[in-house]
Amino acid sequence: QVQLVESGGGSVQAGGSLRLSCAASGYSQNCMGWFRQAPGKEREGVARVYLGGGLTYYADSVKGRFTISQDNAKNTLYLQMNSLKPEDTAMYYCAAAEATYGSTWYAGCRFGYWGQGTQVTVSS
Repeated sequence: QVQLVESGGGSVQAGGSLRLSCAASGYSQNCMGWFRQAPGKEREGVARVYLGGGLTYYADSVKGRFTISQDNAKNTLYLQMNSLKPEDTAMYYCAAAEATYGSTWYAGCRFGYWGQGTQVTVSS
């Protein structure tokens, strides 16, 4: 059974930084990512990483400010967020690919496992 548990969200002023973590268990495929959903908006992909080779992909809105990375020894995915803006305010979700039944396509991966989310609030 796949479990994804996020942590690290919080409130920060514009220009600040946060690092989100996602502890994964029971997962054996090769693609993980971060998504976010702001109130009244659809969920959007933020970043994706192929776990084997480390190849990454970023949404244009976060490119150059966010960095996705993984620690395979700890089975943990990270999202380092720098130069945060008020428009980055959202619930952030860790996600893992599920090749057969995943319903959300993003950056070449079919995501089907989701964490419970962690709130990020950026004030101006």
